Amino acid sequence: MKRRILALAEGRFSPLKSKTANAALIYTPGETVAIIDSTKIGKTAQEILGYGGDVPVVASVEEGLKFQPTHLLIGIAPTGGRLPDVWRDWIKTAITHRMHILSGLHTILSDDEEFVKLADEHNVTITDWRKIPLEYEVVSKGNYRTRKAKTILTVGVDCNIGKMTTMLQVYNEFLKRGLKSDFIGTGQTGIMISGKGIAVDAVISDYIAGSIEKCIDASNAEGYNYIFVEGQGALTHQGYSGVTFGLMHGTMPDAMIMCVQPTRTHDDYGLPIPDVNTLIKLHEDVITLFRPTKIVGIGINSIGLTDEQSRDEAKKLEDKTGLPAIDAFRFGGEKLTDALLNYLK
Repeated sequence: MKRRILALAEGRFSPLKSKTANAALIYTPGETVAIIDSTKIGKTAQEILGYGGDVPVVASVEEGLKFQPTHLLIGIAPTGGRLPDVWRDWIKTAITHRMHILSGLHTILSDDEEFVKLADEHNVTITDWRKIPLEYEVVSKGNYRTRKAKTILTVGVDCNIGKMTTMLQVYNEFLKRGLKSDFIGTGQTGIMISGKGIAVDAVISDYIAGSIEKCIDASNAEGYNYIFVEGQGALTHQGYSGVTFGLMHGTMPDAMIMCVQPTRTHDDYGLPIPDVNTLIKLHEDVITLFRPTKIVGIGINSIGLTDEQSRDEAKKLEDKTGLPAIDAFRFGGEKLTDALLNYLK
């Protein structure tokens, strides 16, 4: 089926607050037919995000029906990832109009009796990217010691800072160069794009490292030479550092890319973001206890900056760290790809 996605981003459609909807526009081009956000009716994706073309913003599921959608995508993550009560009727409306449901919420919709009954009646599916199969509840075995593929992980100075976008840009550049490469999503958006992976923030903490190792082992067995793992959270973020630590130990990356946003000085606890060189050493030390690794480049999130300002910030970071730096979304993944290949060879 050719998907025609109606993306739910109520009240949050914007460059930073509707990550899943935005990624659908970028990485599954032509599939999104409309965005739901009643606070931005009449706008287009291009006007709100600076990309996405003339995909319109509509007020409701009902208004979106005129675009003949086949899927309702939950395109934002509300606080805590739980299903807001007001969304129940919207999802039921979508199901009764024979729309498949794509969800990355922590609330598992396919465990909800009302939704399941409706979906059965209307012959549609409910996909929950955060529903963890039992076979992924495993402890890491340390298989990095024998795998042939090279693994690359994005890490960040803070959460929601462009780790997935930077990684996808570099991964796509590897593919352009004919290098046998795979991308493993570790959150709902990455899984939506790649069709594989595990939502590590929904995994029992003891199994985070093992679950991503299992994904990497599968890609390694398929013969990929380079495996790109989407980063999550931040080591220095008090709320989500646990997921980052587990992901790093499960991946045991051969190389990493550090993601930064030059205009962001404090995290959402109001704490100052540490010096980038301090953070580079911290992340390298976490892995070099086990195996050699390096951060080999810096991915910049230059939202709110002009192209010239983005390049200026990249130059400052390069002077400070001695590493290549670039906004790969704006300017492409070539520079970071070159850095990775030069290091990994």
